[in-house]
Amino acid sequence: MPEVMSQDIGGAEIEYLHYPGDGPTVVMLHGTGFLPWLWHPIARRLAPSFRIVAPYFCDHRSIDPTDGGLGWLQLAGDLTTFIRGMGLEGSIIVGHSMGGTVASIAEALNSGIASKMVLVEPIFMPSDIYDLAIKVEEHPLAASARRRRNAWSDEAEARDYLRSKKLYANWDEEALELYLEHGMTKAANGGLTLACSPEREAALFMGGTEQNPWPLLGRIACPVLIVEGGESENRGLIDLQKAYSLIREAEFKVVPGAGHLIPMEKPRELLALIEEFLGAD
Repeated sequence: MPEVMSQDIGGAEIEYLHYPGDGPTVVMLHGTGFLPWLWHPIARRLAPSFRIVAPYFCDHRSIDPTDGGLGWLQLAGDLTTFIRGMGLEGSIIVGHSMGGTVASIAEALNSGIASKMVLVEPIFMPSDIYDLAIKVEEHPLAASARRRRNAWSDEAEARDYLRSKKLYANWDEEALELYLEHGMTKAANGGLTLACSPEREAALFMGGTEQNPWPLLGRIACPVLIVEGGESENRGLIDLQKAYSLIREAEFKVVPGAGHLIPMEKPRELLALIEEFLGAD
C-alpha cells in the first residue's frame, strides 16, 4: 500500500500518495471531486518500475462555489509549486479529466515540469464557454454537484446507492471499493459522508472556466498521449481530436466501451496504454 504524505506549497498543505520506486517519477492527477486512491489499481502495477506520486486536490484551500470556486489556473500553479518543491521537474504526468486540464495548463505555462504527459479525457470545453460569467446555479455540473447526496447510514447502503447510479454503474469492482473506503468519511455511528463534499466539488467545477486551455496547447513541447473513452458522454462537446492536432508531439488512443471515467471503468486497458507510451517492460 502507498504511503500517505504531505507537502507544504506555501500557505497550503497538499496530501499525496507515495509509491516508492527506482525508476522515473509519475505524478498522477485525479478528476473533479474524486481522489488519488482511484489511481491505485494502476499505480501499484507501475511501481516499483516507477516512483508514483498522486496528490489530492480538494480541500487544501478554502473555496466557495458562489465566489468563483477554485480556479484551475490556481490549481496549475499549485501543481507547479508542488512539483518544484519536491524536486520533481521533468516527471511524467498522468491526469484524468480536471487533472489532465490542470497538467496541460501547468506544463504550457511552466515548460519542463513534465517530460511526458498522458491526458485521459481532459476537459477542454468549447472556447466560448470560457468567456461566460455564470452563477453556480447556472452551471450544470456545479449545480448537480451541490445536489449530490451526502449521507448514508452504513457502507452497505452507500454501495447499493452507488451501484444504482449511472455514473458508477460500469466501475471496476476494486475502484468502487476504493471509493467507498477512501472517498467517504466514516462517523462514529458508522454513517458515511463524501470526503470531497458537494460544496467543494461544485467549487472545483466552477473554477474550470477560469483559464481557457486552447490557446496554450501549442506551447506544450513534451510528448503527449491523449486518451478518449469510446462511449464518453463528452465526445459531442469536447473535441479531443482538435486538441491532438494542436499539440506538437501527440498520440491519440481510444478505449472502446469506456465512458468519461476510464481509470475507474477500464483500469487494465488504460494501464496497457500508459505502459506502451512510457516504454515500460
